Amino acid sequence: MLALKAFREVDCAPGPASQLSVDVRNPSVTHTLSKQSVENWLNGGAKSPKEMMEKQRLRDLLGT
Repeated sequence: MLALKAFREVDCAPGPASQLSVDVRNPSVTHTLSKQSVENWLNGGAKSPKEMMEKQRLRDLLGT
């Protein structure tokens, strides 16, 4: 999410079909997904109040 914000700040946002790689540490795991799937998840419904708050925090962070 922070990468998307950084790209937008320099007017270089990736397109909907762009592939994003996310590295998660300890243990290291890499997930590759499209920008569109991230946006769909972010703008979709939440399964719990915790997820709703997390999505809102990320939308606020991205300024969307």
